Amino acid sequence: MSVITAAASSLQPSTCGGVQHSSHRSSAFTSSQQGTTRPRAAGSQKATRLRRRGREVQRPSALMQLFRGGKKGPGGKGAAFSQREMVQMGPLQVSPMGFGTWAWGNQFLWGYSKDMDGELQQVFNLMVSRGINLFDTADSYGTGKLNGRSEQLLGQFLRELPGGEAAADRVCIATKLAAYPWRLTAGQMVSACRGSLRRLGADQAALGQLHWSAARYAPLQERALWDGLVAIHDQGLVQAVGVSNYGPRQLERIHKYLSDRGVPLASAQVQYSLLSKGPDQEATVQLARDLDIAVIAYSPLGLGMLTGKYDAKNLPAGPRGLLFRQVLPGIEPLTDLMRQIAASRNKTVSQVAINWCMRQSTVPIPGAKTMSQAEDNLGALGWKLTAGEVQALSEAADAAPTRMIQNVFQTK
Repeated sequence: MSVITAAASSLQPSTCGGVQHSSHRSSAFTSSQQGTTRPRAAGSQKATRLRRRGREVQRPSALMQLFRGGKKGPGGKGAAFSQREMVQMGPLQVSPMGFGTWAWGNQFLWGYSKDMDGELQQVFNLMVSRGINLFDTADSYGTGKLNGRSEQLLGQFLRELPGGEAAADRVCIATKLAAYPWRLTAGQMVSACRGSLRRLGADQAALGQLHWSAARYAPLQERALWDGLVAIHDQGLVQAVGVSNYGPRQLERIHKYLSDRGVPLASAQVQYSLLSKGPDQEATVQLARDLDIAVIAYSPLGLGMLTGKYDAKNLPAGPRGLLFRQVLPGIEPLTDLMRQIAASRNKTVSQVAINWCMRQSTVPIPGAKTMSQAEDNLGALGWKLTAGEVQALSEAADAAPTRMIQNVFQTK
């Protein structure tokens, strides 16, 4: 079954309240169309009890609020896409394109400085206003003393979002917890998740993901990390759980492990683009489809190599320039084809690259540091490459002699 769902889907959507603050809590309930109970807005601090895997856990009752989309919500009025394009991600419904915040706080690779924060907030507000509701971050995002900066900024921007709580409740925050070698128990994963929530200023995140697998270098730690995902789910710290940088074999194993413990695996995040579609990536995407796991495609623009802005004579500064110098000459036939398609569609090369990812039934999460980049990314929505264009792009990518370097933490 495809994760792309129509508004009339029989799957029951849940809230995309990306972070839930204490001011959102409620004890007043109404009946949903499915006959379950869900909260309506109220000021009470009283918590409701949820039955989870045969036992009760405490959670603020407003965290049960179901998001169904409205005129001002994702897929509604002002959005860059329609409601029927929303994607089912476990209990969540998310926009067909999300937003990645890797650059927020990263000085080494992306040249972040705090004087960028004003425009980053404008970018965030724009994306939300256009219906984007999935924002991906991580507890490791931010270099040096800025570690955790991405989560801090997201929390701040949500609190200051125009439209207040109603607008913030439509946002899904997906954070990733690093498999650091000192995180050896489920309890340490819970502590890490609570740390992320403190930086976000939240009681709960929409999606908690394991950033990478420790299976190749610390197999005993891997089981503890999986138990940590179960724990943060059962304790109500996240609405759903996912993984990142998992290959097909390890993805199948964790899917079964979590399923046996009553915890659905909602998402798998993969480095996936026209420059990163090797056999392992394709096998992971196909397995995820078979298991009804939504795929989040990170680096859909290949760190910028698929934007059409660079060539061998025009390279970005810093570490990216070294990589671009190795890869760009070998992908000229691919980028030439992308330019041809972009021109024929009155689109940009970036929009073609992002749209290709969506046509693979993935949710790409390009980032943006400026308003112009954000507007460009939004132009990937609301249209579709033809089947012939998708095939031609895929074949050109497969024929390229050079590709993106894969994440060192990627498993088989």
